[in-house]
Amino acid sequence: MFGRWFGNKTAAGAARGNALAGLVVPESAGVLSCRVLDPVNEAVPQAEFVLTDRAGRKVIGGETDPYGSVLATVPAGEYRLAVTAEGFTPFHGSATVTEGGHASLGDVTLQVSAPPQLPEPGDWEIEPTHSQIGFTARHIGMARIHGRFNNFAGAVRIADRMEDSAMHVVIDAASIDTNVQMRDDHLRSSDFLDVGRYPTLEFYSDRFVHRGGTRWGVSGALTLHGVSRTVTLDTQYLGLGNGLEGETRAACRATTQLHREDFTLTWQTMLARGIAVVGPSISIDMDIQIVPKG
Repeated sequence: MFGRWFGNKTAAGAARGNALAGLVVPESAGVLSCRVLDPVNEAVPQAEFVLTDRAGRKVIGGETDPYGSVLATVPAGEYRLAVTAEGFTPFHGSATVTEGGHASLGDVTLQVSAPPQLPEPGDWEIEPTHSQIGFTARHIGMARIHGRFNNFAGAVRIADRMEDSAMHVVIDAASIDTNVQMRDDHLRSSDFLDVGRYPTLEFYSDRFVHRGGTRWGVSGALTLHGVSRTVTLDTQYLGLGNGLEGETRAACRATTQLHREDFTLTWQTMLARGIAVVGPSISIDMDIQIVPKG
C-alpha cells in the first residue's frame, strides 16, 4: 500500500494516540515508515532495508525490528526504499517525505523467490583459483588479524537428494598466510599448528541440512592439530553459473566459529595486564566454487 501521506501535519500530531505520538522530529525532517510482511501476513524480522535519495546516495540502512517494522526520521525529500530478505524477491518503492510529515508505505508484502537450482548429482571438486578459506583472530584483546590458507583441495559428492551429499576438504597447514612472515612462522611452530607433526587440516561431512531458502547447515568432523571435533558450517548457496570456458560452476559462502582450546591450541602467552596475545575464538570465512570432476 503506497501513498498514505499526512501532508504538513507534524509526526506527533498525525500519530496522536499511537506509538509515534511522542516522537520529536527536527523542523526540516519527517518520518518514513512501513511494515514488511510475508505472503501470509506474518512479519519479516531482520529484513535488510536501504533508503537512498534522488541522487542514489544511501541515507540510512538497517534491519526491520521483530515486528517487521521500519521507522526512520530523515530530511524532507524524495526517496527510494529497497527491502531484501532471505528467500524473498527484493522490494523497491518510492516515498516523498515532507517537513513535519509522516510518509507511510503501509504494509509491504514480500513475495517468495524461487530457490536457485542445485548442482547435478555426481562428483564435483573445489576449484581453488576462485575459492578462498580465510580466518580472523583477535590479537591482544583489541585488533583483528586476518589470514588465509593458500593451498587446499576438496571433493564433493552430490547425491540425488542434496541432504545425502558428502564432502572432504584437505588444507595444507603450512600454507597459512597472514602477510607477516615472522607471525606466520610462529603459527606454523609447535606453539600453534605444529605443521611438522600435523601437516594438514581435514574436514569431512555427510550431513547437509536445509535451513530454508538458500541456507544450509553442513556438519562434520574437523581434524586440526591431531584433534577431531564436530563443526557446523553456516552455508549460503549462491547458485549455478558458467565459467569463461563454458564450464558449470556452483558457489557458496560458509562461516563458522572455532575455539582453539577445543583443538589443544592452548598457547597462553599473556601481556603484563593479563590479556591473551591470541584470543580464544577464531572466525572462519569461506568462499567456495566447485566444478564437475574430470
